[in-house]
Amino acid sequence: MDNIKKAIQSGETILGIELGSTRIKAVLIAPDHTPIASGSHNWENRLENNIWTYRLEDAWKGLQDAYANLAAEVKENYGLPLTKVKAMGFSGMMHGYLPFDKDGNQLAEFRTWRNTITEEAAAELTKLFNFNIPQRWSIAHLYQAILNGEEHVKDIDFITTLSGYIHWKLTGQKVLGVGEASGVFPIDSDTIDYNEKMVAQFDELLKEKGLPFTLRQILPEVKNAGDAAGVLTEEGARLIDPTGSLQPGIPVCPPEGDAGTGMVATNSIAVRTGNVSAGTSIFAMIVLEKLMSKVYIELDMVTTPHGKPVVMVHSNTCTSDLDAWVKVFAELLDAAGAKLSKPELYDLLYFKALEADADCGGLVSFNYYSGEPVTGLEDGRPLLVRKPDSKLTLANFMRAHIYSSIAVLQIGMDILHDENVKVDKLTGHGGLFKTKLVGQKLMAGALDIPVAVMETAGEGGPWGMALLAAYMINRDEGESLEDYLQNRVFANVKEEIEFPDEKDREGFAAFIERYKACLPVQQAAVDALK
Repeated sequence: MDNIKKAIQSGETILGIELGSTRIKAVLIAPDHTPIASGSHNWENRLENNIWTYRLEDAWKGLQDAYANLAAEVKENYGLPLTKVKAMGFSGMMHGYLPFDKDGNQLAEFRTWRNTITEEAAAELTKLFNFNIPQRWSIAHLYQAILNGEEHVKDIDFITTLSGYIHWKLTGQKVLGVGEASGVFPIDSDTIDYNEKMVAQFDELLKEKGLPFTLRQILPEVKNAGDAAGVLTEEGARLIDPTGSLQPGIPVCPPEGDAGTGMVATNSIAVRTGNVSAGTSIFAMIVLEKLMSKVYIELDMVTTPHGKPVVMVHSNTCTSDLDAWVKVFAELLDAAGAKLSKPELYDLLYFKALEADADCGGLVSFNYYSGEPVTGLEDGRPLLVRKPDSKLTLANFMRAHIYSSIAVLQIGMDILHDENVKVDKLTGHGGLFKTKLVGQKLMAGALDIPVAVMETAGEGGPWGMALLAAYMINRDEGESLEDYLQNRVFANVKEEIEFPDEKDREGFAAFIERYKACLPVQQAAVDALK
């Protein structure tokens, strides 16, 4: 306690804040990298004019609330005001589209990763570059706006992501960490910069369209992990803390995406390591020994926060439908006058899934809240399908919904087996793993890969962001990010590993066979329910 108080008073703590898809969370860490305080704010995306979006004023309100809650916790637990930290960093949902004019005015609504509205642009760029450009990437959104003839395009001075926007407003610097930048435009891992050949190809498209800028003129500068990326300005300090307590001048590390912070928070940045983030969306990141042999539209090629090539298997929806059903069960309990806390209800329902038939008794669930490019769906309609003789039990119902949360990921991961990509284990974090054992065990069987969960898994992205800020400010000359994490952060961190169970593996194989067979049913639901 005395050491923590001294660190707070002397400004030796480090702050990480992440703007996730459902929660904005701030984490303060001590000099030994352990979390000592946190604060959060819940928020949700909106579907406006058929666009999944968040309003930027909501981002600032949420960031301020999360920070205020963290500062209040510091005051309550340690009796001290939080006025300065040694370094800080900001992360957010990867991808998306935020365009601004030369005066800093927002030119279009924030188009998030969840949108599947750039199919034409993504397909054309994938063919041009011979490199998969997924629909949610920033460059796909930009090119789709160009193809659509949108009026705002000619006035673009700068485009960025959510974390890049927050960093810009707090420091004045238009930069991105390389991991986040790899979801904007393809990266050359040798140069830690945008791929020069592809930049030139895109500039030719801009010239053909008569647009008054080149790509590099409007994209953020790429920074590597450990690089300096500006300091908190007076205006930036007030944006975080309107009370005036937080002092300016704090070094800020390059902004990263939630995929990169997840890799850091699970120590999954070395080759043959991987992590899986399972929350609103689900994605696996595996650091490659060698590049893929060809282009797969189901797989993203991105990088770690220090520029190593990573294959990313991404599904737009994971726990959203599960969470919706849990809310229904909560309503039933309330109506019956029974009281269970939210964690108790989740634990009860998740553990029921372990009692289920291995193949879910014939039930098939689709959790699609939005389109899923991996399975060719442009839009989503959550759906439960069964035959009259299927075994509809609570246990089978829950297992089917957990399997549904993993299904698209498994379809993408199958390609990696064909490419002989080696991964020793996947380290899991996110909401699917909050109930001990269940999500971890079922995922290990579904993917046929050992799944580990660390004791620090609950801290997630904002902790990973704080670790990147710590690396920037504390690293020794020549000390790599891999060595820093392994030797200074994770040397004594415990983890629990679940190995694939043969019964689970066979049960999921039966489930996924029915799931694939029912994809036309999901498409029919999309067509029928406009």
